[in-house]
Amino acid sequence: MVFRGTFDYSLDAKNRLTVPARYRAALSDGVVLAMGLERCVALWTPTGYDAYTQASLAGFHPLQPEAQQLKRFFAANSLDTELDAAGRVMIPAFLVDHAGLEKEVVVTGSGDALEIWSRATWSEYRAALASAVTDITARLGHTA
Repeated sequence: MVFRGTFDYSLDAKNRLTVPARYRAALSDGVVLAMGLERCVALWTPTGYDAYTQASLAGFHPLQPEAQQLKRFFAANSLDTELDAAGRVMIPAFLVDHAGLEKEVVVTGSGDALEIWSRATWSEYRAALASAVTDITARLGHTA
């Protein structure tokens, strides 16, 4: 499943997010909520999160301190959960705090996951990203 699009949503009083309807079937076997590297919360399929963490650790010997730190980061800052009957997922306080989430949020596709951003943070990030894309593609040897 490839996650695409940008959707405006609201968290309810219990910090529950209604997941976009088009993605609920793909997430019916469970989800992993994880601290994003940027100021967001990532919502993965369990298989997708496992593949991401394994690929991130692939270049390290398992006993290297950096490998241990990354494994701790991934394990301590994520949790397995499920969508409820209404297609919602509860975002725990530590992830709400990390992302600075308030009532109004944006759910964005990032290919292999969904990301949950505060609307203000997403607005700033999106503007910076849009202006940086040309430079990013040039550094990668592509032309825009």
